Amino acid sequence: MDGLTTMYKTIFVVLITMLPVLVQAQDVLHPEKAYTYEISADAGDIILDWHIEDGYYLYRDKYGFESLTAEIVLGQPIFPKGEIHSDEFFGEQEIYRGDIRIIVPYTAFAGAPADLNINLKLQGCADIGLCYPPQTWPTTVALPENAPDKATGLLQELNRAAAVGASGGHDQQFLPVDDAFVFRAMMDDAYTLRATWVIADGYYMYKDKFVFGTNSDTVQLGAPRFPESQTKTDEYFGESEIFYRQVDVLIPISRSGPRAGVFDLDVAFQGCAEDGICYPPTQRSVSVSVPAASADDQPRDFGPAPVSEQDRLSSLITNAGLLAVMATFFGFGLLLAFTPCVLPMIPILSGIIAGQGENISTGRAFALSLTYVLGMAMTYTVAGAAFAAVGSQAQSFFQQPWIIISFSLLFVVLALSMFGLYELQMPSALQSRLADASNKQKTGTFVGTAIMGALSALVVTACVAPPLVAALAVIGQSGDVVRGSAALFALSIGMGTPLLIIGTSAGRLLPKAGAWMDKVKGLFGVMLLGVSIWMLDRILPGTVILFMWAGLAFIAGVYLHALEPVPDGSPGLRYVVKAIGLLALAYGLLMLVGAATGGDDPLRPLHGSSLIGESAVQEVEFIRIKSVADLDAELAKASAQNKTALLDFYADWCVSCKEMEKYSFPDPAVQAALTNTVLVQADVTANDDIDQALLKKFGIFGPPSIIFFDSSGNELKGFRIVGFVDPGEFAAHIERAVSFKQ
Repeated sequence: MDGLTTMYKTIFVVLITMLPVLVQAQDVLHPEKAYTYEISADAGDIILDWHIEDGYYLYRDKYGFESLTAEIVLGQPIFPKGEIHSDEFFGEQEIYRGDIRIIVPYTAFAGAPADLNINLKLQGCADIGLCYPPQTWPTTVALPENAPDKATGLLQELNRAAAVGASGGHDQQFLPVDDAFVFRAMMDDAYTLRATWVIADGYYMYKDKFVFGTNSDTVQLGAPRFPESQTKTDEYFGESEIFYRQVDVLIPISRSGPRAGVFDLDVAFQGCAEDGICYPPTQRSVSVSVPAASADDQPRDFGPAPVSEQDRLSSLITNAGLLAVMATFFGFGLLLAFTPCVLPMIPILSGIIAGQGENISTGRAFALSLTYVLGMAMTYTVAGAAFAAVGSQAQSFFQQPWIIISFSLLFVVLALSMFGLYELQMPSALQSRLADASNKQKTGTFVGTAIMGALSALVVTACVAPPLVAALAVIGQSGDVVRGSAALFALSIGMGTPLLIIGTSAGRLLPKAGAWMDKVKGLFGVMLLGVSIWMLDRILPGTVILFMWAGLAFIAGVYLHALEPVPDGSPGLRYVVKAIGLLALAYGLLMLVGAATGGDDPLRPLHGSSLIGESAVQEVEFIRIKSVADLDAELAKASAQNKTALLDFYADWCVSCKEMEKYSFPDPAVQAALTNTVLVQADVTANDDIDQALLKKFGIFGPPSIIFFDSSGNELKGFRIVGFVDPGEFAAHIERAVSFKQ
């Protein structure tokens, strides 16, 4: 079924793309000719008479009406009964053919203009199989001169009719609207208005139905600040944000002068009773006294517009002192050092140190560690700056399958040398020359270590994070290579500092001679094999990787003498080592069983296995897109449904992407926050020209990156997410994004 769905969506996109050609080839009417209308207004209603040509139809649930005039609020449309139609694009839907009339109630505030500007939203198809994309048609209708007064009377009549209709003529009584929602307004301070509704028990109010206005020449209203709302699904408006018991709305005001005065506040709101009655949109006007403003009074700080973390860091790089920038990014590097994308570098460096033999000194271990870290930092900085300057991605370039396989094999070769199968060394003649030139300090080893640090920085650290994106953005967008590169270098040194400490400690703590040194080298050999498997996880199926982890656990268990008896008189540590080995064997057996029965998660080997049935975790379903055109089409669909949208940039080689899919997206709180949001995912694993065009459209330097769009299809730039975010923080971020009004 998933394949069929994907095929249908592809056909739909192709049809939309080919629409002009099809119109010419088959004489299909343009939407404006297939669907014509006449619009008029009386005191309280907008009347739309539609004529739909033969062979065409319109979807009822794709209709939408948006007032572009702030002083006029549209109510719930009154639709005629349509016919049921089933197609492959939208399933079973109610549609209209021929001539229909739609009535849209409206409420006009005092001071409303004579003309109402309105957006008509619709979507339909032709019987030949062509479906038009969602349409938005702006239009204007003249209102009668007495519309505000008659609208108020109509609302009262509708209110009484709704109460009688909801009660079915029985004795059930509903409160009058002013008793169900007791309204008052007053000034909190000289620059802040507070509008309060006390909501009766069993009633609630809709967040998106509040409208505030004034015709005052001395006071202007700012954007309202609402308290935290709740989510409710009902038969009238679908899923909505609502308030119970009480709602306090704070509205910043600007004033023409400090003197006290009075202004008229016009408000509109709408609410319902839990038992089923929904009141029509209601308007009220009250007089508000404004106190005099003194020199000490200042407008309340409601906080600046949201700014994403990476944008704040970009501003820091550009505006702060260079030393402050480097110190800040060094600190971020220390934090990134403990992420899954950097941790694999520990066994690589430790393996290099252990491979020097049993007589390595602390000084030499420090020198090798410093060489590795500097090689990592310099190459990361130079490559990052170069790729950012040309607008490309270093991460995706070095995550190509042939590069990953090559390095995985290299780590296997290094691991086998740790097990003693052979010894890696340079030709003796070259060793002698280097020894003579460097006072027998094995300079060749330092060169190899620097190369290893440089390459592992590009291949192993495949994650993006806000500090990295900020540095790359400064280089790529502003052209400030010096500051951007300095931030990158400081970030790299911070990431490498724990490696430097661990590498130096290894030289001090490793046994200096004897069999123990071979055991320690073997341990690092196992760790290097683990790095190899971790890298292959980006290109191989999860079940295959689980088999590999099982094999590695068996190797570790055998190496820890799990299958050998403990000789009499052995120290207690030997028993501990064997116990660890037995645990490794048991864990390996679990992973082997899990892989054989369909599992793919080494941390939960039997999760998703056929042994325990289907996974209880809700899988997240994304709409997969490839191109900018695909994205535009999905955003148009979301806008037609009055839904927000989320775009997730994903790649198979992106570790943090898989963490987001496994831990963050399936979280119940995250799923609840995304209820009215369309989830779109761009798989940029291939990093081809189409992927690059989509990435460049948004200035994205690599996955995981998440972008939010409002219900009109506009990006909410201050809410971008880069890198892994834990479920709790992610859910809170989503709620802020989807409720933000630009």
